[in-house]
Amino acid sequence: MKPCLVLVWLVAGAASTFVEKRIVGSQSCKRDYHVDITSVQKGKHCGGALLNTRWVITASHCAEQEVKLKFRQKLFIWTAEQKIPREQQFTYQDEEDEGKPHDIMLIKLSKDVSAKLSTISYNRKDCAEPEEYADVEIGGMGAKKAGGKLENEVRCATTQMTQCGENDKPDSKYSSNKAAVMCAFKPAVESCFGDAGTAVVYKEKLHGVIVSQPVDKCAQTIVMLNICHYIEWIEKTMKDN
Repeated sequence: MKPCLVLVWLVAGAASTFVEKRIVGSQSCKRDYHVDITSVQKGKHCGGALLNTRWVITASHCAEQEVKLKFRQKLFIWTAEQKIPREQQFTYQDEEDEGKPHDIMLIKLSKDVSAKLSTISYNRKDCAEPEEYADVEIGGMGAKKAGGKLENEVRCATTQMTQCGENDKPDSKYSSNKAAVMCAFKPAVESCFGDAGTAVVYKEKLHGVIVSQPVDKCAQTIVMLNICHYIEWIEKTMKDN
């Protein structure tokens, strides 16, 4: 019997290597504003947040090419789907930094989605970064099953605001404006590959977008961009386009 038990343990261990953890320390989300974003050419998979029936916010590195967006009407149920060309993707350009892009993007949908879909709002006035140690909610797509198939359930976790370390910043392709970058850390809560672009929520309002993009292992300190820094750009982009 012992050899059989050893064999079973080895098989189970091998199978576990095919499971990709995402938003470690998570639970089921209570709201459905999350958007699933994948590149048509494959290779990219992220999240986003539905601001209204025509606009989605995410991280720039999640797109910058033709992408496919999926929306949810109820937990576990993905409804509408749209392909979005590069021309309908708007990345923030930092005029004070020679036009260098920030890792934040607005995506204009080709047509309005149902008004029944949940959206996330932000503070247009008096927007302020959550204080250090404040609890914030982050989201992601849950675990990848063996064989690479994603679970349908969006997962959420609570983490805490913290000070950013020297290396806690967006990819070097993007500006690392300290006024716009914020971080979160909580033991046993991690953001993994595929969780970038998802919303950071504080007191039921959108306050950030995850820009951490780990490949080989999950990020314990989660790097985010502060929505308060971009309110004017968000409003203007949606109005002008």
